[in-house]
Amino acid sequence: MTIERLAPLVALALIDSTSFGTLLIPLWLMLVPGRPRPGRIVLFLGTVAAFYLLLGMALLLGASMLLDMLQQAGDSQPLRVAQLGAGIGLMALGARMEPWTRAGKERRAARRAAKKSRNGPSLFVRMRRYATDPSAPVGAVIVFALTAAVIEAASMIPYLAAIGLLTASELSLLGRSAVLFGYCLVMITPALLLLVARLFLHDHVSPFLKKLESLLSRHANESVAWVVFLVGLYLAGDSLTRLVRW
Repeated sequence: MTIERLAPLVALALIDSTSFGTLLIPLWLMLVPGRPRPGRIVLFLGTVAAFYLLLGMALLLGASMLLDMLQQAGDSQPLRVAQLGAGIGLMALGARMEPWTRAGKERRAARRAAKKSRNGPSLFVRMRRYATDPSAPVGAVIVFALTAAVIEAASMIPYLAAIGLLTASELSLLGRSAVLFGYCLVMITPALLLLVARLFLHDHVSPFLKKLESLLSRHANESVAWVVFLVGLYLAGDSLTRLVRW
């Protein structure tokens, strides 16, 4: 695979590296009072990477079979209409995932606060407390990582785009799997680098990590919404361009 083909995959992996499971939760674990437990954080990241690798392998197999079927069907008008519908659907989903206006964000925050007052801490808050408890078993970290990965899989648009690029490449299944393994490593590399900085620079890097955690907490959903909307816009625009030619 050439550098030109690898560059989009690296970019998508770096986008995925800033997600809830690959960066925000590891930051939570790094910012626990006292010295963080690096073994647990590495275990968490390794579990998330392994989950995405196995899921990606399954998606590659399914996507390869689907691509063969589409190639047999050819570049048909019904196929492009379906693509247009999928693009419009993703644009609508992206627009509804997170409010775009300040008033909408305030209403969303008020609803979440009211829900929290009724139901108490969310599932993730409870699991975070349990996983960061020094007396909690190691299995709690693995369960926490798998839960985060499964929930986040519903919004893994950059990852699905990467699977699409790999499926369309000329690589063999073994070659695609090797690139996918590298993709998953890139996904967790920023968190690992921040962990090294936290361990060796201690309190000097803590203010930066706290600001980064706060920024990601505020804008995580908004970033995913933008990615979903832009992918939908691309699909809709590409299908319209091809439909106009018919």
